[in-house]
Amino acid sequence: MRIPFDQLCHILCGILEKRGMDSEEAALSARLFVSSSADGVHTHGLNRFPVYVSLIDRGYIDVKASPVCESRIGVIERWNGRKGPGNTNAWKAMGRAIELSHENGIGVVSLRNTNHWMRAGSYGLEAVDAGCIGILWTNAMPNMPAWGASDARIGNNPMVLAVPYKDTPVLVDVAMSMFSYGKLEKYRLEGRQCPVDGGFDEQGLLTRDPGAIEKTRQVLPMGFWKGSSMAIALDLIVALVSGGKTTKEIGELDCETEVSQIFMAIDLSLFPDKYGMEHRIGETLSFIDSSIPREDGACVHYPGEGMMRKRRESERLGVYVDDSVWEKVQKL
Repeated sequence: MRIPFDQLCHILCGILEKRGMDSEEAALSARLFVSSSADGVHTHGLNRFPVYVSLIDRGYIDVKASPVCESRIGVIERWNGRKGPGNTNAWKAMGRAIELSHENGIGVVSLRNTNHWMRAGSYGLEAVDAGCIGILWTNAMPNMPAWGASDARIGNNPMVLAVPYKDTPVLVDVAMSMFSYGKLEKYRLEGRQCPVDGGFDEQGLLTRDPGAIEKTRQVLPMGFWKGSSMAIALDLIVALVSGGKTTKEIGELDCETEVSQIFMAIDLSLFPDKYGMEHRIGETLSFIDSSIPREDGACVHYPGEGMMRKRRESERLGVYVDDSVWEKVQKL
């Protein structure tokens, strides 16, 4: 079905307010969920909302908590998320990184003791809307085997790189696994196979079956040993800079909570060659888009173009909502 953007925001906001969340905070959290679905990222939009509410109900997310700054080292600030809502904590952290970048050219906010930030790309878009490059990542519970291992001891640790460009920025939002668990769930619900091998089944064989991968929790690292190495390095960097927990330490908890995150913003308006930047970006992206497709009738696009097409479709027709997900939301 299709539901108007504002109507969805109103419904989700009301659900959060009933659980004690401040009205302004609830409105921001709801908008982040609905915006994700409007951009076509259903796995970390409305589809994830029932899980988010269940974590509130179980006491893992404190709806009354707001992040606080604990220390500053140069352009780096260390914040404590105090187990507050992950998406609003992340939005505030990136907002502060943007403020610091306006003062210093670059701003870095590290955030510990927070919760899952839902769609990571939301905070990259927040940065580009302010004219900044955005770089951010998070660690996670152990949900991926290190390269050559059969048990999950590292996180897939999603990372975002965002570059402003007119109304269609470059947005790279990727986990260090071939597919996030949200994407695996999406393929399974749609009765589809992964387009390429995504992990291992119970026999230890590579498979495209999303349900089999979810069962073993043996997702394949992106780029094999390269994704495994990236995940390990990202985990250590974010934990050390924030003073927060590592993936190993998160895995010792009852639930994926108290994660560590980092947000960087680079203010392009402060650079002496700022007026030529958009032209250079445009030339590069046009060069990529004019690539020769491998298959007849296919198109080559830079990361972010598809998202904007989905957003315009949602503005015109309403936000697409899966029937089974909508049933869960109504029960809340």
